[in-house]
Amino acid sequence: MKTGGQLIVDALRANGVKRVSCVPGESYLAVLDALYESGIETLVCRQEGGAAMMADCWGRLTGEPGICMVTRGPGATNASAGLHIAKQDSIPMILFIGQVQRDAREREAFQEVEYRRAFTEFAKWVGEIDDARRIPEFVTRAFAVATSGRPGPVVLTLPEDMLVEEVNAPAAKAYTPVEAHPGPSQMQALEALLKDAQRPMFILGGTRWSEQAVADVQAFASRFKVPVGCSFRRQMLFDHLHPSYAGDVGIGINPALAKEIKESDLLVLVGARMSEMPSSSYTLIDIPYPAQKLVHVFPDPEELGRIYRPDLAICAAPAEFASALKHLEPPAAPLWAERKSAMHDAYLKWSTPPQTGPGGVQMGPIMEWIDANTAEDTIFCNGAGNYATWVHRFHRFRKFNTQAAPTSGSMGYGLPAAVAAKQVFPAREVICFAGDGCFMMHGQEFITAVRYNLPIITVLVNNGTYGTIRMHQEREYPGRVSATDLVNPDFVTYAKAFGGHGELVERTQDFAPAFERARASGKPAIIEVKLDAEAITPTRTLTQIRERA
Repeated sequence: MKTGGQLIVDALRANGVKRVSCVPGESYLAVLDALYESGIETLVCRQEGGAAMMADCWGRLTGEPGICMVTRGPGATNASAGLHIAKQDSIPMILFIGQVQRDAREREAFQEVEYRRAFTEFAKWVGEIDDARRIPEFVTRAFAVATSGRPGPVVLTLPEDMLVEEVNAPAAKAYTPVEAHPGPSQMQALEALLKDAQRPMFILGGTRWSEQAVADVQAFASRFKVPVGCSFRRQMLFDHLHPSYAGDVGIGINPALAKEIKESDLLVLVGARMSEMPSSSYTLIDIPYPAQKLVHVFPDPEELGRIYRPDLAICAAPAEFASALKHLEPPAAPLWAERKSAMHDAYLKWSTPPQTGPGGVQMGPIMEWIDANTAEDTIFCNGAGNYATWVHRFHRFRKFNTQAAPTSGSMGYGLPAAVAAKQVFPAREVICFAGDGCFMMHGQEFITAVRYNLPIITVLVNNGTYGTIRMHQEREYPGRVSATDLVNPDFVTYAKAFGGHGELVERTQDFAPAFERARASGKPAIIEVKLDAEAITPTRTLTQIRERA
């Protein structure tokens, strides 16, 4: 006989879970008690949104579901920010929510929410476990759903009284991963399309990749001399200094790259959905019938043909498709080799940062210094805001699993993600980029990094405004600044008050020694970089945007 709480933890152990993030609540005390001697590390967070974002990042970097536990009502609704990220980013994650006792349901009891109605848009599956004997069944199914097809989050709600029931239940077993493989005829059809093409282009995106899969695609690109781009915030899927790399297909795309995509005669999307951001608001590829011949490789058949009607649809996980590429034979003299080289040269020029701009701090030289003084396996995390352009455009990613950033554009993600990334890869350097507005969304999780001795470095770009919104505001309502100015704390004192290390950078030349001191401190660190609000983009100032409007 075991309690429901013990059965939950047994099922997690059976599925190889090493850690969970949580904010504790009385609704799932029985689970917390079962975790006490389980060997599963419990990361205690300060807000449920941050806890859910940490679980998302674990899923993002490992491919296994990140696990988060929160209490009912406000705890669950706080966590929904992380659920939305995992859903749009196709990240495997399981959120356990303590629920009101069964005999109080449908009475609007204390903190009651009917999650099967409320969270359907945020999750692949929302289930409630009414019978403790069915816990192994529900948890095994949750792992399978979260990882199969297009990965995503699952929500399981746990009535408080169910968790303290003692029942007999079968011992939990690990879920069985399901892989989708490309068929031989599909790969032959792809080979024929490539041989007939004159301007082919590959775009990589999505999840269910591995280090080997990335290596397989790069080997294929070398043999076929084909240009390869990466979808928005998926730049880690291809070495940026590989001669086939053509650039980031995301927000603020290089116009030259956008032109090449539109003029391609064969477009191969691997793992990518090509939703609004990477498709430049659905302008790069016509809907529903693309001008280019389209090969769409995706692990979920429901996505194939949903927006773009492909000429060849391949239902396969990226890793399995990448492995099959080695069997294709390249043309003797690819017609597109020179085009590939020109596209890579255009990327190198596009990703070379400017050296000047408004104010005493220039982000271009800072990005060059970071690239020259960090290892290729350094992990970069960020949330949302114009500051992120400096990372996405000017940092040249070299290795797989070196990026954690939300394609959903969620602010506040970078710091919780950095905490999680440092837990998964403690030997690797982890750098969080954040704007002042972005940081303050989940800045309290800095104390989580301090508590668990996770020496992340946060580069906090402070321009005193919600920069992206201010940029749009100046374009649409020039000179009418409303609701975008910010008043901030002293971030150096903030870092020190939490037990971390703090640095202030007000001149470009001060950044390098500040970073080295932060690194040497061995503590979680915040480097506050005072950036002039005029430097809103790498190429245009606020004044220029306003005057042009």
